[in-house]
Amino acid sequence: MPLKTSRCVCICLVSVALPLIAAASRATAADSQDSPAVTLGDDSLFAGIPGEGPLEMAEIERWLMNPEIHKPLNYELPLGLQAAKQNIFVPENNPITRAKIELGRQLYFDTRLSADESVSCASCHDPGQGFAAETQFGVGIRDQEGGRNSPVAYNRILSREQFWDGRASTLEDQAIGPIANPIEMGNQHDACVACLEGIPGYKKQFEAIFEDGVTIMNVGKALATFERAIVTGPAPYDYQVPLDRFREVYADDLEDLEELREEDPEFVKEYEELVQATKDNPMSESALNGMKLFFGKANCKTCHAGANFTDEQYHNLGVGMTAETPDLGRYEITKVEAEKGAFKTPTLRNIAASKPYMHDGSQETLEEVMEWYNKGGHPNPWLSDKMKKLDLTDQEVADVVAFMKEGLTGSFPKIEPGRLPK
Repeated sequence: MPLKTSRCVCICLVSVALPLIAAASRATAADSQDSPAVTLGDDSLFAGIPGEGPLEMAEIERWLMNPEIHKPLNYELPLGLQAAKQNIFVPENNPITRAKIELGRQLYFDTRLSADESVSCASCHDPGQGFAAETQFGVGIRDQEGGRNSPVAYNRILSREQFWDGRASTLEDQAIGPIANPIEMGNQHDACVACLEGIPGYKKQFEAIFEDGVTIMNVGKALATFERAIVTGPAPYDYQVPLDRFREVYADDLEDLEELREEDPEFVKEYEELVQATKDNPMSESALNGMKLFFGKANCKTCHAGANFTDEQYHNLGVGMTAETPDLGRYEITKVEAEKGAFKTPTLRNIAASKPYMHDGSQETLEEVMEWYNKGGHPNPWLSDKMKKLDLTDQEVADVVAFMKEGLTGSFPKIEPGRLPK
């Protein structure tokens, strides 16, 4: 049968050797090409140094003697996010290594970074709470509340500026900010460094990984590296889109699928694998309709664009603008009048796991969020021109919410929260 379209089928060693390992840890990124690629978000990156209980010095030394953990990682993003690989930002002076991910993991869960040893990074960015916190505002030492909701700590490798207002130009800068914030960890950077230098297991790791050992900047580098490795796994949306595109391009051929089984079995196999992937990662009819609305009538794609579902820009949605003294967000950083009340667009991947929503945590559910958008936000002089009444029906609102809950939810990596140096 003539084809109607053209197709492309689609060791325990003595510690005297540690300086040599330290040198290896500062290898160039080119070395990473010698090792197999690992997918960021893989559980193996977060399993911790092998063993049980608090980390012993002997375990740390054995770990550091493995030259492979000091090589810049040859990595890739998982299905879905891979389409945003051009947005990856990793500073040249802070390549990703397994040793640095592991050090960052330890620091992330260690309350000793805070002044009273009560708060860690994970307190506000808890893996069990969608790498955020189910409180309206972040809660720091002595139960002090901040003024903004805790943003998520995943998919940060695709984002350069950090915080709701983008005041941190890199993830490294963001990582050390809360340590000195009086409401969050309430510590001093010098005191934090002195504390870590007094913990032999940390001192050993910093000296093996960084030429200048324990510094607050290196704390930031380790934490940032750990966070860059935390990415979401494929969601049902990532399987549905290839199938929809295949059906669109090869619509005529698919009418004669049975006749093609003998003539072009590879084509049929490719199609059936795409179909099976959607069956293994299903969306309800409501979510499928919500996906169409998301990219159409609901106009969500205007800001929640690209593979990570964010334009990484700042918009005034009218949220919180009725307060007596509203939070002016990005304006406080740039002093640009048009950016008053503007806040960074968050990723919508795994959004169902990180309630409440908006920069002020004022909206408890995604249904509330959609109703806010549906009415066009709250009018104010700086309201984004992208905010318009949507006139969605109740069912259409429910469908868009179903798409966000079902279609954009992928896996989170499993992360060892313990195994910290004594």
